[in-house]
Amino acid sequence: MLDCYGSPKSILADVSFLYEVLNELPDIIGMHKIMPPYVFRYDSKEIPEDWGVSGVVLIAESHIAIHTYPEKEYFTVDIFSCKEFDLEKAKEYIIDKFKVKRYEFHHIDRGLEFPRSMAEV
Repeated sequence: MLDCYGSPKSILADVSFLYEVLNELPDIIGMHKIMPPYVFRYDSKEIPEDWGVSGVVLIAESHIAIHTYPEKEYFTVDIFSCKEFDLEKAKEYIIDKFKVKRYEFHHIDRGLEFPRSMAEV
């Protein structure tokens, strides 16, 4: 998980840009898309400055989701995978593409007892 700060509003508001990122990232980290990315703009009725762009791409290994808040120059990325991947490569790609000034990184190991194959059961 990445919480990213300081990206240009123009990037964070760009639906096509977010689609491009979600379309490229699975290949970059060795994942397999099972559908094209789904990306849309949303508007918050409660807090007007919380409008943004959200997108998700389903991958055979789970999913990648991004939510942007252009007015706050902030966005989040969740890469959820049952397969190990190069975390540094994913971070570098995202930080570079979005021109991130500062970020927080969180890694959680899930399913520690999940059998990777039926032979393990």
